[in-house]
Amino acid sequence: MRISEIYQRLADLGALPAHSGRVVRAWLQGKPLNAGTRRQHTEHFLPLSVRNGLPQLSDDLDNLAKVHSEHPAADGSIRLLVRLGDGQMVESVLLPRGGLCVSSQVGCAVGCVFCMTGKSGLLRQVSSAEIVAQVALARRYRPVKKVVFMGMGEPAHNLDNVLEAIDLLGTDGGIGHKNLVFSTVGDPRVFERLPQQRVRPALALSLHSTDAALRERLLPKAPKISPDELMELGETYARTIGYPIQYQWTLLKGINDSQAEMDGILRLFQGKYAVLNLIPYNSLELDDYQRPDGERIVQMVRYLHSRGVLTKVRNSAGQDIDGGCGQLRARAVDVVNTSRLQRPARG
Repeated sequence: MRISEIYQRLADLGALPAHSGRVVRAWLQGKPLNAGTRRQHTEHFLPLSVRNGLPQLSDDLDNLAKVHSEHPAADGSIRLLVRLGDGQMVESVLLPRGGLCVSSQVGCAVGCVFCMTGKSGLLRQVSSAEIVAQVALARRYRPVKKVVFMGMGEPAHNLDNVLEAIDLLGTDGGIGHKNLVFSTVGDPRVFERLPQQRVRPALALSLHSTDAALRERLLPKAPKISPDELMELGETYARTIGYPIQYQWTLLKGINDSQAEMDGILRLFQGKYAVLNLIPYNSLELDDYQRPDGERIVQMVRYLHSRGVLTKVRNSAGQDIDGGCGQLRARAVDVVNTSRLQRPARG
């Protein structure tokens, strides 16, 4: 279901734009669809035909996304394994200080070598209504003031649905445009479409290396854009919208934590309207990749900070529960597949 279909169903029930707006805003806040206001009860505002049709619409919206399991972490985050209407699962993460990370695809086609999600490949797109349903679901737990599209999937590969969701969240969803963060490996269509939108989100670009050949190995199916080109495209968008680009850098021990990389960062970031987010890899014992030692991370931050690069360390939420992006879903799928294999054959 797309967001436009929700409005069409309400119109078919006899709702005028004002009626539809109230119903959708109630859904976005995680409230019952027939929620009134302190000044005006639903029965004094919504037509009878609309009120009669809300129970079925409510059921259909609830079925878009349901919590399969909850995984609270010591940092205050809660990872939610969310079951979609067809049984596929994605991950949403309630972050400290009112943030929410949502998924835009089931799986991902980019195939970043350090990402669990990419190992499953792309299974299907997440509809605009399913994306927003993750926000409505999260708001039943706590207020959501910021939504980042950094969960499962590459938002640029599901651009129409993601932009439709962003438009609604940035208007009736009540989320500031700077607090909607579109994360991408750098698809050229992003830089064409985002400046044209009514709601122009903040942008987070996956950099990970200043060496073009290394970045291509780490992100094997990403568009062939060099780090220099990526930063120039990002800079143009940053100046257009008036707030900086966040550059994402997953820290991998012995791979992209060298002095040469830091000097490359200084070169690329000089004069740019940008923030560098260092994300230590959420490593497990048997992983091919590991996070650098804490001392090395501190050295990198101090070196870059002292030379004018605004640098932040962003640990993945839920590290104490092995909750890196895609890990919960992978474990759940393994459980399902194992249980199927263990079922006795029917004679």
